[in-house]
Amino acid sequence: MHTPFHDMDAYLDLPRCSGLRLSPDGSRLITTVATLNAKRTQYRNAVWQVDPTGERPARRLTRSRKGESSAVFTDAGDVLFTSARPDPDADEDEDGPAALWLLPSDGGDARLINSRLGGFEQIVSHADVLLASAQRLPAAGDEGDENRLRKERKDRHVSAILHTSYPVRHWDHDTGPGAVHLLSGRLPADDSPTAATLELRDLTPDALPHQIEQFDLSPDGTFAVLPWTIIGRAGERRSTLVRLDLGDGAVRTLVDDPDADAGQPLISPDGTQVLWHRDSLTSPERPPHLELQVLDLSSGTSRRVADGWDRWPSAQAWLPDGSGVVLTADSSGRSPVFLLDLETDMVTQVTGDDATFTDPQVSSDGRWAYALRTSYLAPSEVVRIDLQAHRHTARPIASELLQNPAPAPALPGGLTEVEATAEDGTTIRGWLALPDGVSADEPAPLLLWIHGGPLSSWNAWSWRWCPWLLVAKGYAVLMPDPALSTGYGEAFIARGWSRWGAEPFTDLMAITDAVAARPDIDQTRTAAMGGSFGGYMANWVAGQTDRFRAIVTHASLWALDQFGPTTDHAYYWQREVSDAMVRDYSPHHNVERIRTPMLVVHGDKDYRVPIGE
Repeated sequence: MHTPFHDMDAYLDLPRCSGLRLSPDGSRLITTVATLNAKRTQYRNAVWQVDPTGERPARRLTRSRKGESSAVFTDAGDVLFTSARPDPDADEDEDGPAALWLLPSDGGDARLINSRLGGFEQIVSHADVLLASAQRLPAAGDEGDENRLRKERKDRHVSAILHTSYPVRHWDHDTGPGAVHLLSGRLPADDSPTAATLELRDLTPDALPHQIEQFDLSPDGTFAVLPWTIIGRAGERRSTLVRLDLGDGAVRTLVDDPDADAGQPLISPDGTQVLWHRDSLTSPERPPHLELQVLDLSSGTSRRVADGWDRWPSAQAWLPDGSGVVLTADSSGRSPVFLLDLETDMVTQVTGDDATFTDPQVSSDGRWAYALRTSYLAPSEVVRIDLQAHRHTARPIASELLQNPAPAPALPGGLTEVEATAEDGTTIRGWLALPDGVSADEPAPLLLWIHGGPLSSWNAWSWRWCPWLLVAKGYAVLMPDPALSTGYGEAFIARGWSRWGAEPFTDLMAITDAVAARPDIDQTRTAAMGGSFGGYMANWVAGQTDRFRAIVTHASLWALDQFGPTTDHAYYWQREVSDAMVRDYSPHHNVERIRTPMLVVHGDKDYRVPIGE
């Protein structure tokens, strides 16, 4: 059977769904779908509406040459989004950064409500109040100054950036010239031809670069809670938790723990509590430890919740009555939906799908949860989950697929789960993608694909790391979770902490041995591949064994002593990469032992793993 994975152009043509929001009245879901533009040079986003009942087909809401993103609902049900589409009321069609648009709930065209030359990043709205993160130049005193200075830089073709704090890069780009600030304003009251535009006020005029990354707005629109990064000597950083008053801009510290970062705040529906993550600072001897905490805003006290639940939550949504929280977390090669009951402090697994769930949303009556569901069988699709049925059965249930704008493509093979026993008796598991028609008579060559992170798991569809492209060429693809992988408890991570070349390596070899012994696998034709930390491990494998016929190492770590100080966030890696770790587990020490042909792939703008590697 010919599938989109047999042809790269067909693969790139597949639409890609991301992000999910539920309207306040529960009648509409919106998601973003990316498709190739007419020139096939880049992806263009559009906002789509999905019926929460599953009765009506998905409907496209926006369409423009520039595309739309960051869509959220207002309390009135209007849709706010950002787009670089031209202003229809402007005299000239001039390219610019993403501006803020409002699409009325009762239909009609979207209208521009604010355009600033620094653009917008995240946006949220409650009680007719908008809160947005956006770049602001350090010399700008107000929004007028900001636009004037940005225009001068553009007109004079100035690209220079003055860095006054560390870091200066992130992933694939230089940061600056501005810093992220929080801007607030009241949404226009009507959509008449004379309706005013949104006036924005800077609530954080003294913000430094990299100080603000997340935030949440209270339901009444009067305050925000956000992590506030403290930048210390030698670039060391940690995050406190602060309350920001939108009326007078006053900032009050809620949590300041010298031994941990505070992050991912989520304000309760009644505005009295904040769910947040306490993430301990690491050291070469101490792996990370993550706790869920609930902060009482009236008393200022915080208590740990879900004590004894050995998983790391990745996303959460409050139940409307504040009695509990819907969570997602990696678990054994999946990332199910969980339900935390704050009265009993019990966590139960809600979904039983072999899948990963993201972007959880809860209906106003608490009956339904909605999410994006993905696995190696399908990219992200919108589903609904019957929380009431789960409560009645007290068992994991299957999610229900809604009518999506991007149906799952046909696959060139099947997926099976595999396990092996490590040297210390630990069970190592993974996914094995097999081509159609493979058998003992026609065994497939095996590719060991090592995930990055390293604190990660093979549990969700990836457009960048898609095994089906290789399966379509006849390869069996093994995607294992060795030591350091998430979803198996903190002890599983501790097995490999600061020991990258020890248990993570022997775990990989144990599960490769088990899979290579299958009759439908040709153990004489095996290869290994990985990117980032997976690339580190590919390099390490090359220096430890010649069992593979070929190795592909992508964006990989080679010399740990040079990687640590040159990566974009060196302060983080210096907490783990010790002199002993460089001595014992840096791949470059084993260069003379490499006998396997290797393909090295890297990019000049990979600042996480710089080109020097």
